Amino acid sequence: MDYGGCEYLVPCGKGKYISKNELLLHLKTYNIYYEGQNLQLRHREEEGELIVEGLLNISWGLRRPIRLQMQDDNQRIRPPPSSSSWHSGCNLGAHGSVLKPSTLPDIQVTDAEAMPNAEAPGSGAGEPGSDPPEETPQLMRTRSDVGVRRRGSARTPSEQRRIRRHRFSINGHFYNHKTSVFTPAYGSVTNVRINSTMTTPQVLKLLLNKFKIENSAEEFALYIVHTSGEKQKLRASDYPLIARILQGPCEQVSKVFLMEKDQVEEVTYDVAQYIKFEMPVLRSFIQKLEEEEDREVKKLMRKYSILRLMIEQRLEEISEGPTAM
Repeated sequence: MDYGGCEYLVPCGKGKYISKNELLLHLKTYNIYYEGQNLQLRHREEEGELIVEGLLNISWGLRRPIRLQMQDDNQRIRPPPSSSSWHSGCNLGAHGSVLKPSTLPDIQVTDAEAMPNAEAPGSGAGEPGSDPPEETPQLMRTRSDVGVRRRGSARTPSEQRRIRRHRFSINGHFYNHKTSVFTPAYGSVTNVRINSTMTTPQVLKLLLNKFKIENSAEEFALYIVHTSGEKQKLRASDYPLIARILQGPCEQVSKVFLMEKDQVEEVTYDVAQYIKFEMPVLRSFIQKLEEEEDREVKKLMRKYSILRLMIEQRLEEISEGPTAM
C-alpha cells in the first residue's frame, strides 16, 4: 500500500482534525500489527477525501438484557401445523415450506447453567493470531417463536425446573426464546464493517441492525476503555474507526465497548491512574493532599491578614488628615 500523499487535514470529530500523513502512519502501524488477518484496513480517495474502511471489533459491555425482533423484517414465519412437527432445527420459507438443512445457521443451543464459563467465539478477535470471520455475526441469533424440544429419558426435577425457565445459552450468550430477551456475555467481541466517514450513531445503528435488536440506538453509546480503567465516550460527531486507528491496534491496551448511556460514567486519565491502587495507598494520598491544602489555606490567611491591616492603617491616615488641617 502507498502511505504517502499530499498534506491536508482529515476530520476525526467536531473541531478535531489530524493530518493525512499522520493518519496514514497510524494506519500503516495498524495494518502491520494485523498482517495476514482480515482486520487489516484499506484506504482510498474519493473526490480528494481519504476514506478508510474495514472491520471494527466491538466488545459487548451491556448490564441489562436487550430485545431481539420476534421475526425478521422481510420474512414472516407461519406457525407450525402441530407442535409435534416443530423443533429447533426446523425453518419455514416464505410459503411455509421447510428449507433444506444446508440453509440453516449452525446454532448450538445448550442449557445456560450447564456452561457457566462459556465464552462467545471471537472473544479474542482483537488479539494477534486470531482471525474473526468477516461479516459473520459472532453472536448467533434464533427466532423467538422457535421452540427448543429436547429428547431423552426421564428428567430429574432440577432438569425440569431448568427447562421450564426457557433460558438457554447460544454460544455462551443467554437468550430467552419465549420473551426474545438476549444477554450478550460481557466482554465478548463482535465486529462490523464500517468506514471512516461513519459517525458514532451510524455505527450504533449498523450494529443493532446486524443482530435485529429492537432497542433504540439512543440507549447506547460507544466507549474506548483502557486497561488502566480510563473510559472515554465517543461523541455523536466522532468517527469510531479513526478513533480506533489513533488508539492503536492492540486490544490488550484499549477496546471499543458498547454500553448503556445511563450505566457508565467517563473516567479521565487523571482519575484512572489511581483506580488500581490499594486503599491504604489512596488514604495516604488523601492525607498528603489535606496537609497541602491546610498549608495553602494558612498562607492565604496570613497574606490577607497583612493586606487587611495595611488597608485599615491607610483608612485611619485618610480620616485623620482633614482634622489636622
